[in-house]
Amino acid sequence: MTEFWKERNVFITGANGLVGSWLTKELVKRGANTVVLIRDFIPRDSLLKEVYDDLGAVVNGSITDYPLVERVFNEYEIESCFHLAAQTIVGIANRSPLSTFESNIKGTWNLLEAARNSKLIKRVIVASSDKAYGEQKTLPYTEDMCLLANHPYDASKACTDLLARSYSNTYGLPVAVTRCANIYGGGDLNFSRIIPDTIRSVLHDTAPVIRSDGSPVREYMYVKDAASAYLTLAECIDKKNVAGEAFNFGAENPITVLELVNEILRVSGRTDLEPVITGQGKTKGEIEKQFLSIEKAKKVLKWHPQYELAAGLKETIRWYDAFFKSK
Repeated sequence: MTEFWKERNVFITGANGLVGSWLTKELVKRGANTVVLIRDFIPRDSLLKEVYDDLGAVVNGSITDYPLVERVFNEYEIESCFHLAAQTIVGIANRSPLSTFESNIKGTWNLLEAARNSKLIKRVIVASSDKAYGEQKTLPYTEDMCLLANHPYDASKACTDLLARSYSNTYGLPVAVTRCANIYGGGDLNFSRIIPDTIRSVLHDTAPVIRSDGSPVREYMYVKDAASAYLTLAECIDKKNVAGEAFNFGAENPITVLELVNEILRVSGRTDLEPVITGQGKTKGEIEKQFLSIEKAKKVLKWHPQYELAAGLKETIRWYDAFFKSK
């Protein structure tokens, strides 16, 4: 469906985030008239710079500013919207829950209300998270499970999720929700995350540090697969059993943090470096085991991940190697 997005008016919030950047690049490549909302300008953010000249508009402001969001929908005649703007770091949410709730919950209801009042909107995709499921007795997570969020970030994404689906059920808004596994890829400059931090250590010839005991189990999806998931879901919004629904997206590769770090060392050819484990047991605010079933996305959307972990890591390592050399 490469022609699907040509000349369509698309609005992306959180466009300078990891997924937002790659999604924006892909939409520009496919010929969409892409309008992005950016709160903070980050000088070293190099991903969006590649497509700045091809964007339909860059709007500076916050998703929490309702009149601004409503203006974007109206003035740029938005037909399709991807809502990715959020505070995404668990540790920050634990330290500052109010700012996380402001961005993630209020920002979402602003976006949904502006979309509801639009006369032109045809599809809205809202980013929830696998964290919204909380701790479940059985794994993998499936979309019919109750959302049992127990910590500030998780709760904010559960609220995002519920709000989005309520606007579909109550107002008929053509909205669907993504619940993605941990996403990685070039351009993520938040080095509190395990993959960019480990790659940085490897490229700087230092031993990677694991801040847990290495036992937490997670699932890691390459950012190009994430962008593909968002686009596929949006393209399928008119199909039966899509609007008003949530969909899991992942890579079907649950592994421990220690196994992940060792895989990065293997792929980078630096098995001479030994991981340093500094953590003791479970980190506060973190769920011990999380991974997803993506059977619903496979069946309803015909979506499948294209990247195995090693292939995604190879591309990611190459990106960071070029990034650090350019600095």
